[in-house]
Amino acid sequence: MNFLDGSLFPENQDKLVITVAPYGPEWIPSDFPQDIPVTMEQQIQKAVDCYNAGASVLHLHVRELDGKGSKRLSMFNELIAGVRKAVPDMVIQVGGSISFAPESDGANAKWLHDDTRHMLAELDPKPDQVTVTVNTTQMNVLEHMEAEDIAGTSLAEPQNNAAYREMIVPSGPGFIEEHVRRLSAAGIQSAFQFYNINSYETVERLIRRGVYKGPLVMNWVAISGGMDAPNPYNLTNFLRAIPDGAMLTVESSMRNVLPINMIGMALGLHVRCGIEDNLWNQSRSEKMTSVQQIEQLVRMSREFGREVANGKEAREILKIGVFYDTVEETLAANGFAPNPKGRQQGYLRRVA
Repeated sequence: MNFLDGSLFPENQDKLVITVAPYGPEWIPSDFPQDIPVTMEQQIQKAVDCYNAGASVLHLHVRELDGKGSKRLSMFNELIAGVRKAVPDMVIQVGGSISFAPESDGANAKWLHDDTRHMLAELDPKPDQVTVTVNTTQMNVLEHMEAEDIAGTSLAEPQNNAAYREMIVPSGPGFIEEHVRRLSAAGIQSAFQFYNINSYETVERLIRRGVYKGPLVMNWVAISGGMDAPNPYNLTNFLRAIPDGAMLTVESSMRNVLPINMIGMALGLHVRCGIEDNLWNQSRSEKMTSVQQIEQLVRMSREFGREVANGKEAREILKIGVFYDTVEETLAANGFAPNPKGRQQGYLRRVA
């Protein structure tokens, strides 16, 4: 992305799109009973409360009545339908980094066969987005957390701790290409989750080969443990690589969430919060609900001079429902240089 004179002025930036992840599938209800919804009615109301607070994108996971994360597609369909009815303008983003199983299957949490994971493209009603992880990687979500971040929670229990520390996201070339094709065919936007420049470059090549023909909408995931560490050097290095037409949300975990979001807001990027990412205020003196985290970002964004996007505005910024016909159109719309032809070697050489 280019930062020309005036790029840091709010009048030259999009309104802020706030993504909220309020369902926190890594936690159990006793970890934060005041803010972890369990019943379907509570889960729908949580989306409404977050939207009213200022979040325009809902990162969606689902719980069963026993408090465990659901693997049933029917439960996702029910929640999507409920949220769509209650807050029709809210962008629904289903978290793709989740294990699904047929309704008759047991409760073991594991990554299932790719054919089952592809069933995300068959959700009905369909979501606006599904997150797509790019390239198989370690996802040790605990690596940069401190012991105090999880003290007294289920993540501190040895067996659970080990499971999350050793988590690996399988996302090889065959899966990514087929998954993106199925989502696009269903009219669902791929919301790419980038760990670093390498995973971004993989998607750029998919675009240049015509596998993905849509807006480049993405998260820079700075949670360490196989993904970028949350520091400004990694972020600005990433920004130098991506085109101006892309839409980027910054994402981190625990007490890194707020400072990373502050940097993102100042740079004209977009932000994510919620108990899936962080439980605490900055002094770790008390837990913060997802709504309180949204309200904090809304106040800060207005101090920066950036207004917050509502659902309809977020849909325009994200280009929900937009797909392109050709590789050339996709490259141009996203701000990429065109594919090389012959011995073309860059702008200066062509001018000469």
